[in-house]
Amino acid sequence: MKILLIHNYYKRSGGEDQVFQSETELLRSSGHNVIQYTLHNDQIDMLSKAQQFRKTIWNPTSYREIEQLIIKNRPDVCHFHNTFPLISPSAYYSCQRNHVPVIQTLHNYRLICPNALLLRNERICEDCIDKLFPCPGVFHGCYRQSKSASGVVATMLGIHRLIGTWSRQVDCYIALTEFSRQKFIEGGLPDKKIVVKPNFINVDPGARANSFYALFVGRLSSEKGVALLLEAWKLIGGVPLKIVGDGPLFGFAKEYVQRNDLGLIELLGPQTSENVFSLLKQASFLVLPSVCYENFPLTIIESFSTAVPVITSRLGAPTEIVKNHQTGLLFQPGNPHDLAEKVTWAWNNREKMEEMGKNARVEYESKYTVEKNLNALEEIYEQAIIRHKARARGK
Repeated sequence: MKILLIHNYYKRSGGEDQVFQSETELLRSSGHNVIQYTLHNDQIDMLSKAQQFRKTIWNPTSYREIEQLIIKNRPDVCHFHNTFPLISPSAYYSCQRNHVPVIQTLHNYRLICPNALLLRNERICEDCIDKLFPCPGVFHGCYRQSKSASGVVATMLGIHRLIGTWSRQVDCYIALTEFSRQKFIEGGLPDKKIVVKPNFINVDPGARANSFYALFVGRLSSEKGVALLLEAWKLIGGVPLKIVGDGPLFGFAKEYVQRNDLGLIELLGPQTSENVFSLLKQASFLVLPSVCYENFPLTIIESFSTAVPVITSRLGAPTEIVKNHQTGLLFQPGNPHDLAEKVTWAWNNREKMEEMGKNARVEYESKYTVEKNLNALEEIYEQAIIRHKARARGK
């Protein structure tokens, strides 16, 4: 199959970029002919605010460039990962005009929320989820804490909702969990067009060898529950914690650890994938204390693949992925005391956590391997082609 993969890279690389690269490698290694069209958000700094506004809503350059790629390569499908902000939804129209099925992976909640997190002031917020024009997001400056920047995003969302882009120009949406699928249905996307396919990792690191500490891996930002994690550890005694990652709260975390004399916490900064797996293979459990609706954190699959159970908040998609007392533990969202209690229990019940780790490994093998993901992706492409042809015939 010939596949055109399309992605707008972020300034700060994250899970979406990683999934795009992993799926590219997966498809190519399986014999598919993959063509890429990518833009990078570093280019934003070279644009005026007026240019940014126009390109976010409709980028004629990406429209033409994608059309040229289609005419030259004649792909069977176009699979989008991210269009925001530079590629823009204009790219869908280029594909449909040239009779190529469109698939869009829903990595975040951008289509129903200006800041893509369904979060405001570190609390879940669904004020914009069913709005034609997401005015609350503009009023609160939800995107980059700026009313003007939020207005640009809201205008893009409102215009394309009004002209039917989201409902008519995409043949198939890929949600990462049933939880997120339901949120997008609430937000107005056609339920029959949304299928569920989880993320995956393209290497199998094997099960862990030892267990010496708790581990956090992720961006050090407010939505990831970094402050909650540190507050919980202040209540915990005797449990070592390694924190992997960088972000706007790195300085806060470092100062908090020093001020509260939390010697059992070690801030390791950003690490390579190889180092992350090495750290996982010596971890007792992973802690994921997010205060937002996580869509599908790759760290959960990475933990499961190494037979490491996960302690996460009872919030959103992770509750669908992590089964309480089977592959990990769930704690009350935003409650440092409950998190501290769960961590202490896990540290003092090593045999039960070992069993949960074995269950997590089985879960990985049954759902999140390369083979499982390839089969699911190929089936989605085939169904999108069938749906696109049926629609072209007016059925």
